[in-house]
Amino acid sequence: MPLNRRTFLGSTAVAGAGAALAGGMAAPVQAATAEGIGAGRGRPDKRYAFTVMGTTDLHGNVFNWDYFTDEEFDDAAHNDVGLAKISTLVERIRREKGRHNTLLIDAGDTIQGTPLSYYYAKVDPITARRGPVHPMARAMNAIGYDAAALGNHEFNYGIPLLRKFEEQCDFPLLGANALDAKTLRPAFAPYVIKKLRTPFGREVRVAVLGLTNPGIAVWDKANVQGRMTFPGLEEQAARWVPKLRSMGADVVFVAAHSGTSGTSSYGDQIPHVENAAALVAERVPGIDAILVGHAHAEVAERRVVNKESGREVVLSEPLKWGQRLTVFDVELVWERGRWSVESLGSRVLNSNTVEEDRKVTRLLAEEHREVVAYVNQVIGTSTAAMSTADAPWRDEPVIDLINHVQTETVKAALAGGEWAALPVLSQASCFSRTAGVPAGEVTIRDAAALYPFENTLEARLLTGAQIAAYLEFSARYYVRTAAGAPVDTAKLTNADGIPDYNYDAVSGLTYEIDIARPAGSRIVNLRFEGKEVDPAARFVLAVNNYRASGGGNFPHVAAAQQVWANSEEIRNTIIAWVREAGSVDPGTFASVDWKLTREGTPVF
Repeated sequence: MPLNRRTFLGSTAVAGAGAALAGGMAAPVQAATAEGIGAGRGRPDKRYAFTVMGTTDLHGNVFNWDYFTDEEFDDAAHNDVGLAKISTLVERIRREKGRHNTLLIDAGDTIQGTPLSYYYAKVDPITARRGPVHPMARAMNAIGYDAAALGNHEFNYGIPLLRKFEEQCDFPLLGANALDAKTLRPAFAPYVIKKLRTPFGREVRVAVLGLTNPGIAVWDKANVQGRMTFPGLEEQAARWVPKLRSMGADVVFVAAHSGTSGTSSYGDQIPHVENAAALVAERVPGIDAILVGHAHAEVAERRVVNKESGREVVLSEPLKWGQRLTVFDVELVWERGRWSVESLGSRVLNSNTVEEDRKVTRLLAEEHREVVAYVNQVIGTSTAAMSTADAPWRDEPVIDLINHVQTETVKAALAGGEWAALPVLSQASCFSRTAGVPAGEVTIRDAAALYPFENTLEARLLTGAQIAAYLEFSARYYVRTAAGAPVDTAKLTNADGIPDYNYDAVSGLTYEIDIARPAGSRIVNLRFEGKEVDPAARFVLAVNNYRASGGGNFPHVAAAQQVWANSEEIRNTIIAWVREAGSVDPGTFASVDWKLTREGTPVF
């Protein structure tokens, strides 16, 4: 069988080798002449310019559509989302620069995050016999991506679905630090080398190294344990970048699904840094630029000086969901028999400045209609409207609903067993401040908006002292506010950058959070059934698998004994509960279990 592009990529993914792909014939670009080394010998310098475009954290967004509100996407900044918008920006750059003088790459988290991506993972899965092609693969193929790094959310639906998605893509999925657990060889292609033809006869070899997040070993432990291992980004970059240079790479890009902060959300669960992109730039010589992902931040351009070479590395992170497109402009000069980078800069383009590419929207119109119909299925009714708008600082009924469903589910699972007599507590977070359950008909999209992640439910055994420590850790989320000082809810939460999803409200006991106190000593009047919690008492905590695996680095829970676990997504458990109940009445489950105080006085 001839070694074509698809079979070559497949063989390299298995063998752990990189995929060396040749770019097409390039249209001549600005081959500017200038005074310089060559001119001093009577010849003009040879120069060549090319552009690398990048996206990241697309999270299943193709259309500028919010499936949770069933209308066009909008936010306070009037951002737009989706690959259809990105496609328009990409085509504009290609027209400006010449298509064959451009590359398009992605830094991961592609196939999870919207009902569109969920539908083709769970409802009409791409892994089924004669199953559909994943809409993200169809869109990215049509747009013409050259490579994409693996994100941690690529593993949420299991390795078989990820492999099927990989098979459906016309470009390689890169993960130099996603290793086979037995052979310790790359389980995916580590890199790709693209060759750009210049007007001078000497092609430019552009290497793209893909690095994913070591937190996968924690967050998707159930899917990857014993099958894959994920060493640190810096370690693997130091291994591969010199190889790429020795193979003749003139320019080295890294697509890294890893932020720039140098921090980790899973503590010491694994010995690797979660957000390591800036550390890679600083410590691994030979890299020219890094497309950053994972942090959901917008970084138009950040320059980091490599400590060994003294050269600047350019980092850029486009905003999530296709809200921005990063554009790296690279200028090369021919010196001493090779191409070298003369200048490199980056910028981001806002997708709200262009219309959707009709090529993409027409391609996936049927899939879009199917998903819209699915999420608008009615599953029950509610006697009252419930909103998450104030949930970050008040005990709201809509969060109580999540905790109530989780508590009932765990109690039923433990009934008649060794742990049946223990009290069940439950944790839940406010994942979105715009979600809620309306009065009247309740649909799948209402439940999906309330719980947008594919988390599953577990039950862990903790003591009263451990629960107290857990709550103290959670309460770091609030900005310390002195008694008597004005309280501005816009500035009250997310202390030290803690996201909403890493603040847990716990039901089944009562407590106060004194925000006038320093973090670590805020939990007061912690009681169970009206009595002070005994530090030695045992409780069962209903907890999502992300938290139970160490996500957010909450104390004790990851090491606690697991007494039950379920493979069903919590979202689907909520949907099934509403369907069975028929009607949701907050009066049957809502209660004020916690409140913010200052020196004993309620804040609200």
